[in-house]
Amino acid sequence: MQKIIIIMLLIVSPFFFVGIINRVKAVWAGRKGSSVFQPYYDFFKLIRKGEVISRTTSIVFQITPSINIAAILFALLIVPTPVSGSVIKFPGDFVLFAYSLALAKFMTVIAAMDTGSSFEGMGASREVTFSTIIETAFFIVLGSLALLTGQVSFETIFVMLNISAGYTVLVKVLLVISLFIMLLTEGSRVPVDDPNTHLELTMIHEVMILDYSGPDLAFILYSTALKMVVISLLIADLIIPFNMLFLPALGITAVILIAVFISVGLVESLIARLRMSHVPQFIFIMTALSLTAFAIIIFFLRGGF
Repeated sequence: MQKIIIIMLLIVSPFFFVGIINRVKAVWAGRKGSSVFQPYYDFFKLIRKGEVISRTTSIVFQITPSINIAAILFALLIVPTPVSGSVIKFPGDFVLFAYSLALAKFMTVIAAMDTGSSFEGMGASREVTFSTIIETAFFIVLGSLALLTGQVSFETIFVMLNISAGYTVLVKVLLVISLFIMLLTEGSRVPVDDPNTHLELTMIHEVMILDYSGPDLAFILYSTALKMVVISLLIADLIIPFNMLFLPALGITAVILIAVFISVGLVESLIARLRMSHVPQFIFIMTALSLTAFAIIIFFLRGGF
């Protein structure tokens, strides 16, 4: 029962966290800003609208929003929560988790190319380039956790982290920063991308969904927000012990998720978007941090000094 309650709360929460980001940006800009629930209003407004589908597109374009939501919801069932653990768990489940996120990305890319627009193809090319770096770094993160704990399942990995040696605090810090960079990249946020941009030459994710409208656009926006929640859950897993009681763990998890999205809003308020040529350098920071964590783990597992 606890797992059902947690999953339902997470399913309905993504737009609330997006609203927190927008609210933080408004405060830092000295504006009153919209309600944190404004993304929900926008979502239901899009649901009620009609949609226009280009004659150039095929069935791939039409099924992509549904596959995106299904893939990310499946990933949500695999990732453990500090409160109740994973709904789906088996040895090697973190590999399926990574590929579930990759499936959603793959469908978005080929749907953009399906439109026949060179403009959307440009955005798809950029997305694939940056995803190649991110996915490599993410597998290093997963490999580091598996090596540290000797486990190959998400839930047991994070349970074992609670009883690991003291040097794991440094490893956790490095991996939390790595996952936060992944959150900014996969969520198409500043400094990698800007969901509010209208500059054609700097668009990445937004250019790939230009042809979507109505309910399909609503589903795309929801799946992007849900992906950010899923990644932020991994950050919470690294911070919160899995042996806490239900209510305290639930409260701390909510606080950490809110803190993560407030941090995203602060980053977008205080840092300018990077030049396109500098974006790979920023993403490579995740690779460097994850490799550093991996090296620290190997060093101490081999006996240290």
